[in-house]
Amino acid sequence: MIEATNNISPKPDGPMQTETNPDDNIIQQVEQTGEKIARAREAVGKVIFGQDPVIDQVLITLLCGGHALLVGVPGLAKTKLVETLGIVLGLDTSRIQFTPDLMPSDILGSEVLEESDSGKRSFRFIRGPIFSQLLMADEINRASPRTQAALLQAMQENHVTIAGERHDLPRPFHVLATQNPLEQEGTYPLPEAQLDRFMMQVDVPYPDMESERRMLLETTDVDEYHPSAVLDGDDLIASQRLIRRIPVGESVVQAILNLVRAARPGEGDEEFTRWISWGPGPRASQALMLGVRARALIDGRLAPSVDDVIALAEPVLQHRMALTFAARAEGKTNLGLISQLAAKLG
Repeated sequence: MIEATNNISPKPDGPMQTETNPDDNIIQQVEQTGEKIARAREAVGKVIFGQDPVIDQVLITLLCGGHALLVGVPGLAKTKLVETLGIVLGLDTSRIQFTPDLMPSDILGSEVLEESDSGKRSFRFIRGPIFSQLLMADEINRASPRTQAALLQAMQENHVTIAGERHDLPRPFHVLATQNPLEQEGTYPLPEAQLDRFMMQVDVPYPDMESERRMLLETTDVDEYHPSAVLDGDDLIASQRLIRRIPVGESVVQAILNLVRAARPGEGDEEFTRWISWGPGPRASQALMLGVRARALIDGRLAPSVDDVIALAEPVLQHRMALTFAARAEGKTNLGLISQLAAKLG
């Protein structure tokens, strides 16, 4: 706990008054918000076993106001994680199962022609499932590119345009999409423009043995744990505003710039970037700048460090890079190259 102190000084012509240090207020807010987030992490951890790094990365994404792409094989509780987060964070949640025959109107909504009792006809807009605070896009790569593109405007601008009319989305608004990395038959790879809209690509691994043992015992028992709301939408919005007020040291800012720019062809070391077809843009730098602040907050720290940049390098950069054919032929991977870059920051 960090104790805030006030500087007390008398005015020349009046009684003594208290001058409040503006830093004291943000310290108190960070501590209070950190306690709420810690309770939320604990509640989610009672449902999702052995995935603490995944939970943290998704929470960081939501605290930054971003969207996440969860990649993992079936059966690793990706859907359960999104449902649990919706409950714990007190968000209005909807789920869309993406299929090849899904249409944009199935996501956004559509206009229907109605006739009144007097015979007057008019169009009425019926909102689709995208009008929710937390949208789960299950197996997003199974829908056609046209349907995938229906999310682009919403994810970037927090509104959609239907028949020339603007419709604002609820606040907060987040998309958590899932993707199976194994079965690619009948799928449509996400275009680079859409991948860049996701703040993080969160890889969901298999749980360790102890976590799976706990899962077997607790999820097959009669009294299964059911989470309850710890936060609400207003709390999340307030946390997102607080994140932007947390100071970032110059060393951390420079580490972000060094990392992102080193992964771009023509800017980084030529011996390294010759393996990269295209690299991350400024949106990656912005994601890291917000992400390191959120990671510091959920860890109970008042300022981020270079270690936070290293920890978030892979989930922020891996979907924003593409390797050359020669790199793939040599067996190189995005994660491997990012690890090399991050190691230089340590």
